[in-house]
Amino acid sequence: RAERRVSDARLEGSISHDTSPPPTRALMSDGDHAVPEQVVKRFVFRSRKTQDCAQGDEHEESLEILIPELLQANYSFNTWPCAPVLAWYLWEHRENLVGKRVLEIGAGTSLPGILASKCGAIVTLSDSASQPRTLQHIKRCCELNGVADQVQIVGITWGLFLSNLFSLGHLDLIIGSDCFYEPTVFEDIVVIVAFLLEQNPCAKFLCTYQERSADWSIEHLLNKWGLTCMHIALDNLSTNPDINLHELMQDHTIHLLDIQRAI
Repeated sequence: RAERRVSDARLEGSISHDTSPPPTRALMSDGDHAVPEQVVKRFVFRSRKTQDCAQGDEHEESLEILIPELLQANYSFNTWPCAPVLAWYLWEHRENLVGKRVLEIGAGTSLPGILASKCGAIVTLSDSASQPRTLQHIKRCCELNGVADQVQIVGITWGLFLSNLFSLGHLDLIIGSDCFYEPTVFEDIVVIVAFLLEQNPCAKFLCTYQERSADWSIEHLLNKWGLTCMHIALDNLSTNPDINLHELMQDHTIHLLDIQRAI
């Protein structure tokens, strides 16, 4: 079994997570196979709520999520900056998740989806059907957070209409973090989202997007597939004095998009 290291470096605010450099040792032995070393990141979400408006009494709510990451593995085994941003937004609106059917696409380490499950949503986590190790890692993430019995894991490959896509059932919300990482996959993602929103016209797709090039755009694809997009201003969320938004984004430019069917 790969060595596990638990990282617990705290940030001020709603989320604490590891920001220290990862261990440098690359591979461990696992029988006949070499497997990447594992590090476990600890994310702690906090918020203050007023209990008595007259007296101004406050109490703190918190939620801890552990995410195992495989070092020296491919990108689906790491938690990229978009994931905690989306998870934080869901945490701030967690009362809207209770009892809702949520699908995370391109889940990877599944931080937002696991948070949604812990906040009372009925969650399906998905990643490429052609990547069984990624799906197995999603299961590991769920087991570590005690939601393996509550969460369904399915293989959904962007751009391919396979059987798992047709057996999802009703959805209230689709989520994804950093799915639009490469222009070659943009239309494959939009096609799948457009299909799911056509099947669930009252649902929406919430996704976080890290800006990597000013030349990249999905606007023409949204128009082509009958979708509309609204930007949710993350600056408005930083009114919480405990939130250090720049530290949360790790100095990247990250956008939160609300994509729905065009009326």
